Amino acid sequence: MSAFIQLVVSGLATGAIYALVAVGFALLWQTSQTINFAQGEFVMVPAFFVLVAIKYWGFGYWPAIAVGFAISALLLGAAFKGLVVEPMLRHGVLPLVISTVALAILMKEAVKDFYSSQAQQFPAIVEGTDLDFLGAVVSTQSIAVIVVAIGAVALLNWFLSSTLTGRAMQATAQNRNVARILGIDVERMILYTFLINGLLTALASFLISPIYLAKFTNGETLGLAAFVAAIVGGFNQVRGAVLGGLILGILDNLAAAYVSAQYRAAVPLVVLVAVILWRPQGILGRVEERSV
Repeated sequence: MSAFIQLVVSGLATGAIYALVAVGFALLWQTSQTINFAQGEFVMVPAFFVLVAIKYWGFGYWPAIAVGFAISALLLGAAFKGLVVEPMLRHGVLPLVISTVALAILMKEAVKDFYSSQAQQFPAIVEGTDLDFLGAVVSTQSIAVIVVAIGAVALLNWFLSSTLTGRAMQATAQNRNVARILGIDVERMILYTFLINGLLTALASFLISPIYLAKFTNGETLGLAAFVAAIVGGFNQVRGAVLGGLILGILDNLAAAYVSAQYRAAVPLVVLVAVILWRPQGILGRVEERSV
């Protein structure tokens, strides 16, 4: 039983990371119909922003984290929207998808060539010690990841539901034309969504890098898992993305322990196929009708 509890807690920590990234997928899709296949690399690269600030600019840990958040919001949020999404989206979804795939490759190779191809140690938010929880050994880092991720999602949910800007963003996601009629600055709301996505991916990067190290390959599996989590939970629902991430994280850990570690990468795909066959809109997703 203790081993099972340990696996579930570790799975929740992994799932919390998936959830943060999956929420970004859902937000971008709702407001701008954007699917970002560079999302995994968006999680990989902020850790290197922090390492550069610490190693080359002489910043302390928390100032470097602040720099990492700021650069992520600027480059992975505003610059990504202005330089990649807007020019490509007017030509259709497929050119945008190809552009984000190319961007993912460019980011990965840039980190490998200009920083290091070796995994780098990344400072943790809390000291890595073990706690006894119902007979199971639980890492404080896993608990910190779960607490911070839940806090971030709760804060985002409060912002979207309880502030004027958040409600304007939701109105933009539901119907842009009606939002414009109501006087909402739609383009600004879409920009806010991209900025939030940049901050969420940066937070995921800072949480996962102390556990799995900062390396240029981190985005490969993380991006795919978060994309699947968003689909499983419901691509048009933020709470669905959170649920999908947690489910996927727990199943991934349990499958590695009780089935085979060699096939753990297949777990997200099996879950994806099952959900598509059973409930195509996702567990908490809603059916959308679009005119073609």
